[in-house]
Amino acid sequence: MRSLRLFAALCAAVISLTAVPARADLKVVATLPDLAALAKAVGGDKVEVIALALPTQDPHFVDAKPNLALALNRADLLIAAGLDLEIGWLPNLQTGARNNRILTGNTGYLDASRSVDLLEVPSAPVDRSQGDVHPGGNPHYLYDPRQALKVAAAIEARMAQLDAKNAATYKANLAKFTQEVQAAQEGWEKRLAALKGVPVVAFHRTTAYLQNWLGFKTIAFLEPKPGIPPTASHVAQVLVLARTNKAKMVLKEDYYADTNARFLASKIPAPLVTLPGGTDARGGQTYVQRMELMVTRLEQGLAGKGS
Repeated sequence: MRSLRLFAALCAAVISLTAVPARADLKVVATLPDLAALAKAVGGDKVEVIALALPTQDPHFVDAKPNLALALNRADLLIAAGLDLEIGWLPNLQTGARNNRILTGNTGYLDASRSVDLLEVPSAPVDRSQGDVHPGGNPHYLYDPRQALKVAAAIEARMAQLDAKNAATYKANLAKFTQEVQAAQEGWEKRLAALKGVPVVAFHRTTAYLQNWLGFKTIAFLEPKPGIPPTASHVAQVLVLARTNKAKMVLKEDYYADTNARFLASKIPAPLVTLPGGTDARGGQTYVQRMELMVTRLEQGLAGKGS
């Protein structure tokens, strides 16, 4: 409790000492870079969008710094992945921001997970002994462009509610983005058609929606339990499974250390495919460009090349 009060005080000091710049029509803060990219695609030049997490950060573990609370203090809309993905860092930032608009349950807070078709929803109670299991379902749904379009539509509806004068612009932007994603998706699916049924090893359960979309088969995870780092004994067990099932590639995000994944891939042997952890929106990358990069790397993996 004392640390929470200290954090709130630091946030208040940062907020009070920083001048307020000219406002966009709608100021949006997204927890994840992919969510920020979707918000920018829908909002266009009517919105200012900031992502709290970097694409190089594991979204489960983001450092809740006071400057992030400052961004939330000025926000009209906060978009979160939900499903407890940000539970370890976002609530403190919301409290420290001193902005009632973006508190959970208010109009300025959008839980994007409420608009998607969820996977891996536990059928029984879960606890921490099972690792970092999400009781509401798997939160990594933006690996599937079909789910990303559902989220984009939810963002458009909330932006139109908060900023009615620009509702027509948001609607037009959503239509353009939808057309772009669907056209790209058709090409991606053709390029990765050979991935259906292919056995792979993944590092974390981030690949559930990607698997649902593209049809590959995840035979094992390098983490013994979600969020628990690999151990030597577990890697040895995964190696046996991978060889037995003739795994064709090892998948991991670029924010995970590659020591165990690279060792496993070399021993199977199979290519190690490093997936981009999120859209590099600060570098100007779009969601479609991020997905294109991921598809390209999976394509290279099918060809026996690592990335």
